[in-house]
Amino acid sequence: MPAKTRAAKTKNPVKTRKSAQPRQSATLPVWSLDDLVPAPAQKHIAKGLAAAARDAAAFRAKYENKVGRLGAEGFAAAFALYEKISETLGRYGSYVSLDRQTKLDDAAAGQLYQSVSETLNDISADMVFFRLELNRVPDTVFTKWLKHPEVARYKPVLAQMRAYRPYQLSDEVEKILHDRDVTGAGAWMRMFDETSAKLRFPFRGKTLTETEIFHQLLSDDAAVRRDAHASIGKVLKENAGTYGFILNTLAKEKEVDERQRGFKSVMASRNLDNQVEDGVVMALVDSVRASHKRLSHRYYKLKAGWMGKKQLDIWDRNAPLPFAAKRRLGWDAGCKTVLAAYGAFHPQLAAVAQKFFDGGWIDARPRAGKDSGAFSASTIPSAHPYILMNYKNGLEDVMTLAHEMGHGVHQVLAAQQGYFMADTPLTLAETASVFGEMLVFQSLLASETDPAARRALLARKVEDMLNTVVRQIAFHDFEWQFHQARKKGELTPDEIGDIWMDVMRKSLGPAFKYDENYRYFWAYISHFYHSPFYVYAYAFGDCLVNALYMAYVDSDKKGQGQAFADKYIALLAAGGTLHHRALLKPFGLDAGDPAFWRRGLSLIESFIDQLESGGKADNLATQPRKARPRKKR
Repeated sequence: MPAKTRAAKTKNPVKTRKSAQPRQSATLPVWSLDDLVPAPAQKHIAKGLAAAARDAAAFRAKYENKVGRLGAEGFAAAFALYEKISETLGRYGSYVSLDRQTKLDDAAAGQLYQSVSETLNDISADMVFFRLELNRVPDTVFTKWLKHPEVARYKPVLAQMRAYRPYQLSDEVEKILHDRDVTGAGAWMRMFDETSAKLRFPFRGKTLTETEIFHQLLSDDAAVRRDAHASIGKVLKENAGTYGFILNTLAKEKEVDERQRGFKSVMASRNLDNQVEDGVVMALVDSVRASHKRLSHRYYKLKAGWMGKKQLDIWDRNAPLPFAAKRRLGWDAGCKTVLAAYGAFHPQLAAVAQKFFDGGWIDARPRAGKDSGAFSASTIPSAHPYILMNYKNGLEDVMTLAHEMGHGVHQVLAAQQGYFMADTPLTLAETASVFGEMLVFQSLLASETDPAARRALLARKVEDMLNTVVRQIAFHDFEWQFHQARKKGELTPDEIGDIWMDVMRKSLGPAFKYDENYRYFWAYISHFYHSPFYVYAYAFGDCLVNALYMAYVDSDKKGQGQAFADKYIALLAAGGTLHHRALLKPFGLDAGDPAFWRRGLSLIESFIDQLESGGKADNLATQPRKARPRKKR
């Protein structure tokens, strides 16, 4: 799920999902970061940062107070140098960020991360002027510059930078804000990470980490799930004061910053960064809210029946289904499954994915102090991405690998666009990851002959989709309500919990019984702290992929499957050079059309229809439910 880590000025995605890890395995891969910085790392980092500091100072001496008078050719040369220095800083920021993700309980790793982050901040301060001066260049002059081919090449990123002109503060204020970055939001995010890493949960005579206790919620034994839920709630409640203070502080800083800049809403800056119109996001949100009864409420009622209950306890939300046989896939089998599914769609997907396995670009071994989630970090185009996950031989881990590998392949293919234009907006960054999951799901379904197992696969896919769409939009609603309330003053942990419980009841529905322990579960969601209003990107990506996959099925029926796959590769390779409308146009799709979102949601509804009717789950993706017309309000 990709977003930049602020303190380190690097290009790392935030955690995309929790991946629980009950046991360790020495056979699972551990990454090598030597391709970013060779050993001894600290020596090379110190030398590299010293050189970067000299380059940044020389850049400032040459160009400060002169950007508007450079002319097209001079500006093109300056911007290319600006990108080169930025990528160098990104290399060292990426290294310390990734190194820290496997050593969250290591004080030395935390110290290295912070010291390098502060140095990066100091060095990049010499280049803040460039963006500020660029945004003061008159449109008439800038338009002439764009006629030069070397400037035109950077048009997408330049247009995005200049989109912030109405919200830019004075040079003095912008520089102060830059200097304070590592002691502001970045410091509070670090406090959240380190607080979470140190949490320990009492459970049946043992003391478990966050990762281990959340794994217990997947147990076949309802009593185990109940006890794990109670332990999580108890520990989060004990730490709710700290989490609440961090969240309140970050929200207030965001509110002050965006009010001073003139943004009209608390999520306007996120939408601008995502290059998506407010109306498109609201069409998605409204469509998902309107689907609750047809999707989540209906599915969880079905699940309650399967489990022999009138109502599910909240700790049953992700419980294994009674008809789901346990299927274990070791690392080698999981890798082969993903590669086969990717290769069947397009050989280039599998070829790129193979590089991750051969090159030591994946860290899948669970261990103490390691981040409990999963992500693919794009790092820098002159190196390669890295995937972090915690593999434990379950089908959910295969799907996590498929998801993160989608990000990784996307990042490799887009690297040709360069440091500034390889990254896609968050709304499109989830396209390859969710599409990768769909490819692997369809492959697993096609290879399964047992009707009960196929039904279990389908139900599991529906749960994944509900977690990605309904739950993430519920997170969005929670953030919206919290940030709106925060404008009036600081909220207590219980007041935050009230918002959480209200949103969860509406999104999950009456099939659940909610207890007091659940009111503190907001505290562990990292996105609320690291990247406010990121979460709708997951729902955007899932609905987009549902529509995209149905378009693929239609194309394949017409004998045009390969042509579709080629266009999909081109979409990934475009990186951040095109707007979502331009990227989707070759597929006949338009995210600005409300019917687009209803079509994406209709696939989830069709899966639930088949589960409800007891169907055999044949040809699932080829039989989407017809989208219902939107009711007038």
